Amino acid sequence: MAQLNFNAANVQPDTGFSLIPAGVYTAQVTDSKVYPTKSGTGTILELTFQILEGQHHGRLVWARINIQNANPVAEQIGQKQLSSICHAVGVIQLQDSTQLHNKPLRIRVKVTKDDQYGDKNEVNGFEALPQGGGAPAMMTPPVATRPAAIPAATANNAYAAQRSGAATPPWAAGR
Repeated sequence: MAQLNFNAANVQPDTGFSLIPAGVYTAQVTDSKVYPTKSGTGTILELTFQILEGQHHGRLVWARINIQNANPVAEQIGQKQLSSICHAVGVIQLQDSTQLHNKPLRIRVKVTKDDQYGDKNEVNGFEALPQGGGAPAMMTPPVATRPAAIPAATANNAYAAQRSGAATPPWAAGR
């Protein structure tokens, strides 16, 4: 038993987890961690992005990037994703993932279907903010001169939270 001195009348109830609509958002990395792939033959970099503007200000989304993988294609995709993030925030010689923290960039978020765990958000593109600052809530598809958006998986479901070792899934913590 735990003693609590809590009055629920003083706190707005949590409305639960909801998806962020697909689009492009200004965000920044607020947390990062590295852990082994499920098979143990590779390494995942998980980045937590916080939305900085608009209706979804403060919301979190996650990107999981294969930085080492037994599958060379998966590893190449992950390396390209990480390069996109580094270029977007101006950190070309990355030594530690904390160098990516608190640097605004634009992320492309999409909604993917997942029959087992329910629909989820996926971050699948990264780019620098346009000259002059903030980004619109949504943007048009990239033109040929810009790097194409690249796919990335995120951890916006209970399964990913369990795999990453989180004690509480992100949605249960009121995010």
